[in-house]
Amino acid sequence: MAARILNGNAIRDQIYDELAGEIASLAAAGVRPGLAAVLVGENPASKLYVNSKIAACKKLGLASFLVTPPASITTSELLGVVGELNRRDDVDGILVQMPLPSQVDAKRILEGVDPAKDVDGFHPLNVGKLVAGRPTLVACTPAGVMEILRRSNIPLEGANAVVMGRSDIVGKPMALLLIHANATVTVSHSKTRDLKETVRRADIVVAAMGRAAMVTPDYIRPGATVIDVGQNVITDRAEAERIFANFPEKLEAFRAKGSLLVGDVHPDVVDTAGAFTPVPGGVGPLTIAMLMSNTVKAARMRRGTRAPAASASRS
Repeated sequence: MAARILNGNAIRDQIYDELAGEIASLAAAGVRPGLAAVLVGENPASKLYVNSKIAACKKLGLASFLVTPPASITTSELLGVVGELNRRDDVDGILVQMPLPSQVDAKRILEGVDPAKDVDGFHPLNVGKLVAGRPTLVACTPAGVMEILRRSNIPLEGANAVVMGRSDIVGKPMALLLIHANATVTVSHSKTRDLKETVRRADIVVAAMGRAAMVTPDYIRPGATVIDVGQNVITDRAEAERIFANFPEKLEAFRAKGSLLVGDVHPDVVDTAGAFTPVPGGVGPLTIAMLMSNTVKAARMRRGTRAPAASASRS
């Protein structure tokens, strides 16, 4: 029996409906949450990502501010840009789009963002609060994965969870969130011995290795929940034919475009897993939804206001 598909678009829409109530409540108090996006240079992929975030702000009625420094900017100059946004009261969230040019020290820039406006959840102070289980702004992709699991009624307490990948952006915060939800968590990576057997013992697998279709059905225990965080673009015809041998409609789409977005999980896993997030349409929509949620949360926290009861679970 094919896995239950966990529809990220539908869950995003649920979150947006709830955020609408919070935004209306803040508006009644004279507050309009605002997100500032800093886009350095002319990277086409970065432009696409930032535009999608600005569009989400517009959809929800949030204020948005786009700052576009030149690609030649220095670390000290960009710190000055971030510092100005830190001081602006109409800016509740600051997003510095990665990657930054090679001459810019990205860690210094991220650490320069006011932790109260760090809607990406990357500042060491916010990471430390996550470790301690204190209320904070949490990295958007892991927070989105937790929304998928909870809203899809996937049991977390006591579950064996394997996080594949140990990045600061996804793997590490993902493991912490699952630990706080009382799962038993293993963090695996490219140096893990017997990786396949480690993953196969899991009730919940979160794949965030950045390798197209590496998680094949023999990694997955029948009935397990598989969350695919991967966002890999493939352009090689032979690779596409290997990955999508059982999905002719995907192959047709590849032939028409010459490229295709693929997750870290092989699509054949759909016949082994109990529940499965597709790529696209799984985790991706939740990453932007949680950025919007964090912006509203930052606006509340900065002003000492509480969330309405319906959305308090995301706080």
